[in-house]
Amino acid sequence: MSVQNPNIDPVKLDRLAEAMVRVGLNLQPGQNLMLTASTEALPLVRRIAVHAYKAGAGLVTPIFSDDEMTVARFENARDEAFDVAPDWIYKGMGEAFAENTARMAIGGGDPMLLSGFDADKVARANRANSAAYRPALEKITGFEINWSLTAYPGLAWAKLVFPDLSPDEAQRTLAEAIFAATRVTEADPVAAWAAHNAALLERRKWLNGHDFAALHFTGPGTDLTVGLADTHAWKGGISHAKNGVSCNPNLPTEEVFTTPHAARVDGYVSATKPLSHNGTLIDGIRVTFKDGAITEAHATKGEAVLQKLIDTDPGARRLGEVALVPHSSPISASGLLFYNTLFDENAACHIALGQCYADCFTDKNLTPEQIRERGGNSSLIHVDWMIGSGQVDIDGVTKDGNRVAVFRKGEWA
Repeated sequence: MSVQNPNIDPVKLDRLAEAMVRVGLNLQPGQNLMLTASTEALPLVRRIAVHAYKAGAGLVTPIFSDDEMTVARFENARDEAFDVAPDWIYKGMGEAFAENTARMAIGGGDPMLLSGFDADKVARANRANSAAYRPALEKITGFEINWSLTAYPGLAWAKLVFPDLSPDEAQRTLAEAIFAATRVTEADPVAAWAAHNAALLERRKWLNGHDFAALHFTGPGTDLTVGLADTHAWKGGISHAKNGVSCNPNLPTEEVFTTPHAARVDGYVSATKPLSHNGTLIDGIRVTFKDGAITEAHATKGEAVLQKLIDTDPGARRLGEVALVPHSSPISASGLLFYNTLFDENAACHIALGQCYADCFTDKNLTPEQIRERGGNSSLIHVDWMIGSGQVDIDGVTKDGNRVAVFRKGEWA
């Protein structure tokens, strides 16, 4: 008999599990599922397994992480231990994806877990892990399989989001916020997601119809021109994987996104929300781009981690994604800072450093060389951070230099 967390509504948790299987993954009969999660998220993982098998899953295989074991490594491991990663696990993931195994990831760990540890060790560990994961990640960014992300309301995370509440009340409140953002509080979550996907599709069609050469962002601390990759295509909401399955990669999602041109980004930009990255918090980000690359980067908190991040490889200083989210999105309207990229990126327009999505092109099945020729970036990392707010305007710049209003004061124009 499974033990339920008394702070989390079991009915809504079950509906989130069902939505992840039916909407997030659209898991197919006979398809295997591999998922990663923290040990704290076991109640959600168990319900996902139930709904996956009801949907006809072949085999559900979970891989768990544990915050206490992660801390034990940074407190006690030998120095050279921070330059290695379990590449054998990631090789196995790559083989599983090549055999059409679906991928699910459940976040929700402590966003500040590693904030008190040596920034160099954190960066080295992240780099080793990113390098080991690269073969599997390429199958995700290339949308070769159906995949999806969501989060479980972990206790440490809840206490960070709601520091003035008791731990139990904080977790209950975060759980309800997650359920609302993922639409499982609706009478029919599957139908609610179908309607939302249709609305996002209309945005995509409008943007693809204009085929802008660039987007120009202006606002407090921001004057940034983001050139768009040649033959780019806007995506968002439901996505069509190369294995023929349509899925929602993120639950929640409010964005439409595409691939920037790695050499055509110029100007300066300021983050509008903190970035929680692999257990550390980076706040007050301000960077300058020239010819696509970051030439100057600062942060009021976590600057050392930011500098290590952009030094991961040459592509880490360039953009792999630009995404549009209205300031009135439900997550933004909640007024919450989640300290979790999956949620915070759906409250604001954002950009991502690093690897581009190979699926964001009008041409399908492009080779890595063809993606580079069109301006797509390549990197070991893909890290989103928020640059949108109710004070940001965006113009689309056409190939002949004309300007079209896209956002005004954070809303679709």
